Amino acid sequence: MEGLSQRCPLPPASQGCPRPGRGTLVLVLTLLVLMYPLLRGLALHLHSAVTGSYIPGTHSIAFVNCLNEQIARDIARAIMDKKLAAYVNILPKSSALYFWKGELEESTEILLLVKTRTSKIGELSNYVRSIHPFETPEVISLPIDQGNPLYLKWIEENVPRD
Repeated sequence: MEGLSQRCPLPPASQGCPRPGRGTLVLVLTLLVLMYPLLRGLALHLHSAVTGSYIPGTHSIAFVNCLNEQIARDIARAIMDKKLAAYVNILPKSSALYFWKGELEESTEILLLVKTRTSKIGELSNYVRSIHPFETPEVISLPIDQGNPLYLKWIEENVPRD
C-alpha cells in the first residue's frame, strides 16, 4: 500500500479521487476520431484476408467521354498499354447535352467504361487528360461495391498494384 501512495498520493477525503483533465479527454477522443479510418481499413483488410471476401470500393469504373470512335479506341488502347485498367468497354454513340463556356451544346459522344483498381484512378485521370483532345475531358469514377468475386479477382490480377 505504501508503494501505491508514493505513485499517486491520496488527496484529503473531502477532495475525492483525482481525474484526468478535460484536455486529456479531448486529446484521446480526437486521436480516436483521427485514427478511425486507418483502424477501419486495417480491420477490413484483415477480415478480407481471413475470409477471402471482397472489400467494397477496392475497384472502380471510370467514365471517359470521347469525340468519336477512333479517339475512343486510341485512348482505350493507350490505357490498356499502360496497364491502368483490366477492361475497357467502348459504348456506341450517345447524344449529349451540356453547358460549355456559358452556352448549351449538343453533340454525340463515345463513352469508355474503364474497370480498374480504385488506387489507379488518379493516375488514370492524369494520363487521360494528357492524351485527350478535349480541353476538359470527362474522367469520373464510381467505386464497385459488389460483384462477381471471380471477375473482381480478375481485375485485381490484371491491374498492377501501385
